[in-house]
Amino acid sequence: MEAFRVIVSGFGGQGVLLVGQILAYAGMFSGKHVAWIPSYGAEMRGGTANCSVIISEGEISSPLVEKADALLAFNGPSLEKFEPSLREGGLLLMNTSMVTGEPRRRDVRSFGIPANDLADRLGNSRVANIVMLGALAELEPVLSFESIMEAMRMVLPERHHHLLPLNQEALKAGAESIKEGVGV
Repeated sequence: MEAFRVIVSGFGGQGVLLVGQILAYAGMFSGKHVAWIPSYGAEMRGGTANCSVIISEGEISSPLVEKADALLAFNGPSLEKFEPSLREGGLLLMNTSMVTGEPRRRDVRSFGIPANDLADRLGNSRVANIVMLGALAELEPVLSFESIMEAMRMVLPERHHHLLPLNQEALKAGAESIKEGVGV
C-alpha cells in the first residue's frame, strides 16, 4: 500500500490527537512521508476531537483524508460521523467500552475493542487510546511497535516518561485483544 490513511475520533480528553501525533512521528521515524491534521471543538475536554493521519512511501499531494483505510472510533458519535468516510474494505476499530451501537457498514472489517476496560485492568483508564493504537498496529502493521514506542518517547513530555512502560503494556494489551479474539 503506497499510502495509509487513518481517522482517529472521540471526545476531547480521550487522547485522540495524541494517537495521531504518535502515528505521524512513528511514520517519520520509519522513513515515511506523513501528514497530520487535528480538529477539535471549542471545549478542551468533552467536546469533539478528531485527526487524520496519512503515512506514505511517497510524497503526499493532499493532507485531506476523503476515504480512510482505517477509522478508530473512541465513542458513538465518532462512529456515526466518520463511518461513511471509511473506504470499502477498510478497517473499523470501535472502543466498545464507549460505543454501544453496531456499525452500519457491512463492507468493512469491524473490530470492537473494550479499550477502557483493558486500560482499567492495567490500572490507568487514560491509556485506552494506546490500547486502540495497539489493536491498529496488530491489524495493520504499517508501523512497527518499536517505531511507535520511539514516537511516544518523542511526543510525551519528559515529565511523563515514567508512564512509558504502562503505555507499552497498553500497546501490547490492544494487540493481544486482537490475537485472542477479544476485539472481534
